[in-house]
Amino acid sequence: MQFEDFDAADVQADEARIFIRRAGSGPAVLLLHGFPQTHLMWRDVAPLLAQKFTVVCADLRGYGRSDCPPSSPDHAPYAKRAMANDMVSVMTKLGFDRFSVAGHDRGGRVAFRLALDHRERVQRLAVLDVVPIADAWERADKNLTVGYWPWSLLAQPEPLPERLLSAAPDAIIDNALHGWGSSAGSFSPAVRAAYIDALSDEAHVHAICEEYRAAATLDHAHDVADRRSGRRIDCPVLVLWSGRGPLNAWYASEGGPLGLWRAWADDIDGKPLDGGHFFPEELPQQTAYELNRFFGGGG
Repeated sequence: MQFEDFDAADVQADEARIFIRRAGSGPAVLLLHGFPQTHLMWRDVAPLLAQKFTVVCADLRGYGRSDCPPSSPDHAPYAKRAMANDMVSVMTKLGFDRFSVAGHDRGGRVAFRLALDHRERVQRLAVLDVVPIADAWERADKNLTVGYWPWSLLAQPEPLPERLLSAAPDAIIDNALHGWGSSAGSFSPAVRAAYIDALSDEAHVHAICEEYRAAATLDHAHDVADRRSGRRIDCPVLVLWSGRGPLNAWYASEGGPLGLWRAWADDIDGKPLDGGHFFPEELPQQTAYELNRFFGGGG
């Protein structure tokens, strides 16, 4: 599925084995996926970026073909801080002291945490169809609860969300891929089947729920602590979001997604793309064009 020229590897990070695909040469770019996806979401974008960059597509811990470390009562093993540490370890072992990163959905929040916790490592940051976790929770209303149901449902105590996800992974995938402003035609039967398969393992389902529980607790606390201390992102930031999705409408009074992100970084730019939440899969050429331009230093 469009990764023919990519090498596949398992990289042992400090706390988890992380599955990656890698291709290209030049400056390093790390691509991180969201829910309910895996690295497969970059299948059409990554080859275009690999013409100019060394591209690494990773499965986050708990997702896809990566490990599911044991969790803890405070969900710390699935906080974005732990997931960001995985990626620093992976990129170090691949020989990259400095790299750029793009993250969509959950991966966008891991990328955000990377840029805050490891400033010396991240050259440029692109966040796709997300706002920071603290900003999302503090402005949450019925729109977020109903529109993006995983935020509230998957953060519930176990085993309820695990049982629901495990009972009907196909329904979860179909609701997400076709219900968040994206076009059903953007996902082939093979891609749909791969995403369903990724939700068919008990350990991965539990890990994903733990990641959402961490978002409602530790991740929020980490964002708040950084905001109170004045900690900000040093590198240039690109924000892309769905022109057909809810983010611009929900936060219009605060300047849309750019207005929220400007509280976290000075060097920031971005715009909406005319697709749904999964626009990297709907609009891979346009997404790749924007990322190529940004990571190449063109804005």
